[in-house]
Amino acid sequence: MPEPSASGAIRNVELLGVYTNDHLAAATGGIELVSRMLGRHRGSGYGPRLEELLGELREERAALETTMQSLGVPVRQYKQVATWIGEKLSRVKLNGHLLSRSPLSDLVEFEFIATAVLAKRAGFETLREVAAVDDRIDAALFERLIEQADKQHHWLADARREVAARVFGGSADAADAAADT
Repeated sequence: MPEPSASGAIRNVELLGVYTNDHLAAATGGIELVSRMLGRHRGSGYGPRLEELLGELREERAALETTMQSLGVPVRQYKQVATWIGEKLSRVKLNGHLLSRSPLSDLVEFEFIATAVLAKRAGFETLREVAAVDDRIDAALFERLIEQADKQHHWLADARREVAARVFGGSADAADAAADT
């Protein structure tokens, strides 16, 4: 738990501004990626869960913006724009297919978003701890978002194993059993 400063407030507010803006930019990128994934998987077994995930990511982004506003931390629009552009550029990659989508793309996207959810969860944990020194941060909100991120990651890890088995062979069940050891 962070130690309160002499005045009982957050230390290094400017660093918290950088930190929260970085997480906000990552949230923007995550929303863009899941939107693209949903376009690809709508109508498949992944579609409903991706729709749910997209709604949750939007809610989490709004919660982060509200927290930043409560703290008086300005949103750095250049980070938002850079992330949006970066996500668009990430679509142009060498994946073994020049004119069509590679089956590897699905796997890379599920791996990336599953990893991003873990990073987001860590950010929520940090903000929950900072709430101990500043009551403008809703610790209960971040506790709930941590639990939500855990559920998201569990589903994404399962989906990633299924996609990997579909792309390379093997059994997602075998991968699931190995993950539990």
